[in-house]
Amino acid sequence: MPTCLSACLLTPPPLAPVRTIAWSRPLVWLSRAVRDISKAPLISLAHGLALILIGAAILTLGHNRFWLMAGALSGFLVVGPLVATSLYAISRAIERGEVADWGLIRRTWTQWQSCHATGRGGYWCMVRFGALLALAATGWVLISASLITVMSPVRVQTLQDFMVHVVLARDGQLFVQWMALGSFLAAPIFASSVVAMPLMLDRRVTVRQAVLTSWSVVLANPGPMALWAALIVMLTLLGLGSYLLGLLVVMPLLGHASWHAYRDLVDASAFPAREDATGPVV
Repeated sequence: MPTCLSACLLTPPPLAPVRTIAWSRPLVWLSRAVRDISKAPLISLAHGLALILIGAAILTLGHNRFWLMAGALSGFLVVGPLVATSLYAISRAIERGEVADWGLIRRTWTQWQSCHATGRGGYWCMVRFGALLALAATGWVLISASLITVMSPVRVQTLQDFMVHVVLARDGQLFVQWMALGSFLAAPIFASSVVAMPLMLDRRVTVRQAVLTSWSVVLANPGPMALWAALIVMLTLLGLGSYLLGLLVVMPLLGHASWHAYRDLVDASAFPAREDATGPVV
């Protein structure tokens, strides 16, 4: 029995084939995202507005605790794939020529409840993966807060304190360490989630299959994925640096583009479509 169990755990699950793409394809994903926003502007921009409100709440609660605010705002990069779930659904509907309305958003965010209650597969795997992303974001907030609190020569409470004593410090070591640690922790999260959420939304796969497929995408396309990661960071920083206002466009832009990244990188046609699922997914 132990041998059988070990073999089951070590045997990789069937994965969707991964395509190799040109390094410039991320720019195509962004152009397609602009097209999707133009076809569903109100619903798309509403996601950006929601993120602005969340960010404003964080700023309000952490205005005098910048060590916490810095970690929480950078945590957007971690939970972004979860927040953008309904943006993937919008892009999928547009791709299929279906109606992308508020009913689609409601079904996307509530479908997991009925699926879990009836044991019919559905979106419950996305909830579990989302919980893992949220846990990772919380961990980063705590690590970021600990690093800045322990290593900063003075107490960092405000944005000005962070800029003066961390970003613009004479030696700059603390800022470099903070950035390096964030990049080190973000890299495996990016590799695990780059196409995982769109894949689980679209096809009847497990969390393990989605994560392993996501890693396969990164390993098969290191150049394009490095460019895509850089674009995500740059656009997110642009959104945060504009007093969050830029997130109104950045959020739907990256969400829609992530759907097109998945469609470009993964051939998941061998797996049942999510709405056609008739049995449980674990």
